[in-house]
Amino acid sequence: MIPVAEFKQFTEQQPAFKVLKPWWDVLAEYLTVAMLMIGVFGCTLQVTQDKIICLPSHESRENISEAPCQQLLPQGLSEQMGALRELSGLKNNLDLQQYSFINQLCYETALHWYAKYFPYLVVIHTLIFMVCTSFWFKFPGTSSKIEHFISILGKCFDSPWTTRALSEVSGENHKGPASGRATVTPVTTTTGAGSGKVGEGEKEKVLIEPEKVVTEPPAVTLLDKKEGEQAKALFEKVKKFRVHVEEGDILYSMYIRQTVLKVCKFFAILVYNLVYVEKISFLVACRVETSEITGYASFCCNHTKAHLFSKLAFCYISFVCVYGITCLYTLYWLFHRPLKEYSFRSVREETGMNDIPDVKNDFAFMLHLIDQYDSLYSKRFAVFLSEVSESRLKQLNLNHEWTPEKLRQKLQRNARGRLELSLCMLPGLPDTVFELSEVEALRLEAICDISFPPGLSQLVNLQELSLLHSPARLPFSSQIFLRDRLKVISVKFEELREVPLWVFGLRGLEELHLEGLFPPEMARGAALESLRELKQLKVLSLRSNAGKVPASVTDVAGHLQRLSLHNDGARLLALNSLKKLTVLRELELVACGLERIPHAIFSLGALQELDLKDNHLRSIEEILSFQHCRKLVTLRLWYNQIAYVPEHVRKLRGLEQLYLSHNKLETLPTQLGQCFGLRLLDVSHNGLRSLPPELGLLQSLQHLALSYNALESLPDELFYCHKLRTLLLGYNHLTQFSPHVAALHALSRLELKGNRLETLPEELGACKGLKKSGLLVEDTLYEGLPAEVREKMEEE
Repeated sequence: MIPVAEFKQFTEQQPAFKVLKPWWDVLAEYLTVAMLMIGVFGCTLQVTQDKIICLPSHESRENISEAPCQQLLPQGLSEQMGALRELSGLKNNLDLQQYSFINQLCYETALHWYAKYFPYLVVIHTLIFMVCTSFWFKFPGTSSKIEHFISILGKCFDSPWTTRALSEVSGENHKGPASGRATVTPVTTTTGAGSGKVGEGEKEKVLIEPEKVVTEPPAVTLLDKKEGEQAKALFEKVKKFRVHVEEGDILYSMYIRQTVLKVCKFFAILVYNLVYVEKISFLVACRVETSEITGYASFCCNHTKAHLFSKLAFCYISFVCVYGITCLYTLYWLFHRPLKEYSFRSVREETGMNDIPDVKNDFAFMLHLIDQYDSLYSKRFAVFLSEVSESRLKQLNLNHEWTPEKLRQKLQRNARGRLELSLCMLPGLPDTVFELSEVEALRLEAICDISFPPGLSQLVNLQELSLLHSPARLPFSSQIFLRDRLKVISVKFEELREVPLWVFGLRGLEELHLEGLFPPEMARGAALESLRELKQLKVLSLRSNAGKVPASVTDVAGHLQRLSLHNDGARLLALNSLKKLTVLRELELVACGLERIPHAIFSLGALQELDLKDNHLRSIEEILSFQHCRKLVTLRLWYNQIAYVPEHVRKLRGLEQLYLSHNKLETLPTQLGQCFGLRLLDVSHNGLRSLPPELGLLQSLQHLALSYNALESLPDELFYCHKLRTLLLGYNHLTQFSPHVAALHALSRLELKGNRLETLPEELGACKGLKKSGLLVEDTLYEGLPAEVREKMEEE
């Protein structure tokens, strides 16, 4: 018999394991219970009542058979009554103890073993069937996986998030595709006639319906923070369990072995029961050598429970046959269907969660078993396999964490003076962002898979958007909202092909900043999406590794005013397309590997500012050709390897700002003094040892940077530049500073720190605009100035 403790533990596990028991396993359990009842009933009869009753026979000792016993079988009630009147019976002198002795002796020697132990065999075989049915629930290699799976399945089924997600899906399917919430596919056509065209009626429908979605109250109660965290933990458990279980098929193999074992056991039990069931006989002939004790050797015995046992045996065999049929059907089900693959196609069609992945191996097998119990389990479990469902949960948690009040605390003015909200490294974009109607600039950095909801239309003041490593999808209704409203957009990805296509359809855009690499196979023939829709674009910035200027830049040649190409050191070869940018005012070619100034630049008649920072320029003899760029006022040649400035620089009469810092200059040409319009000259971080006196001719000069050179002295003519406001001489080799500084009445900033000066001239007090905050010098030198000079500088 089963121990009480083990049977209690077995019964407690049944409710948990029932989800992995298909209908045939459940039927087999009922059959085993019925067979067990047959065995227990038979054992009870064996123990509580007499087993066999024997009477002596007249047969000779040499010839004993069952014939006399068979004659005692009843022929009919009337015949028996007549026989009772005529027969007088066999008289003997046996007492009760002798009969009992004969009964026990004949039971042990004459009765067939099957007739004696039939009930016990039924109990043993039934227990074997029960063990076989539940063996894989106890096997060390499978029990832990099954228990873990059932635990996760139960939590997923009972999770409030499951109910909420399915309710939202049902609501969306009921509303239909016009509700706008399910539409997240971006418009991929930005030019000409394409798939992005819709009728006016459809546009109005797309624009109006999303507003209803935003303002409608949610149909399901919002989850609290604790429930959201529990659901989030469940998502992680399901992911890890899926990875672990999909690697093997031990559960599938164990179930097959268990079923094969049950089939083999079924055939064995069925065969021997059919063979021995006829051994259960009502009359049994018995011969024992007891003549010295009783005077008789032949007996005719009656097995009192043979008739009942035979009926129980046939009933037991019937149950075994039904049990065997279920086992055979199980084998058919195992090998007829592809149980190592499971598709959620029907769930995807019903719920609209198209991202639910198909599973395989043991994971798939367990889901097939669950479907036999109740397909609702797999449907609710699929919610936790869906990335859409997980993103919705993250969205809900984000909305709890990032309230409008908390977001308003992050608002600040950016470099353009716009009120900016910056969010970085969040799992998603909180819906509460769209409640801040005062936001003018939105900066999103390292936020994965952003899907702008229809609530974006609430940001009526939004003019600037930055997407830094933040892929974003924009529904068509939101694209219409941003198309004429957005003025500046900055997009940064690892590769430029990740840039959302809807960016190139924002026709009201004035500034477009793109950063990312072209794939190696595309870098040499770099190509951007068409820019023809950007009719208002004035500023285009591209930081990449392009081998040439993208051809699509010419799409905006008629109105582009500023072009910035930052190539991160990759060499930019083909620049002829720049000639078409006839209205270009500012051009930046930074880190483009240029060794000479490109000739295409000299064709830009409207060019006002040119920046060739961080290239490989050694010679700038082409500077003479800049006289064709009559409007050029700013020339930046810094961070190169320029060793000298040619005399042709005097031709740049209209030049106002010249940046030559971080080069290898040792001298400056005297002709530089003929650039009379020069207001700013930066030659810091070079190797200059002296300055030409002709610099004193630059009467318009206001800013002069000479820091980090090797200057030992300054020409007195330098102090003729009476408009000079900023003079940076730090970190040179100056031993004295000229008292002619008194002529620089407009001087407001003077840097002398890092030189070899011993004193400062007291004439600094004549520089009316120079204050202590604008004088960068060692404290000891400053303290050496006369007290009245210091007091004057410290005056507000």
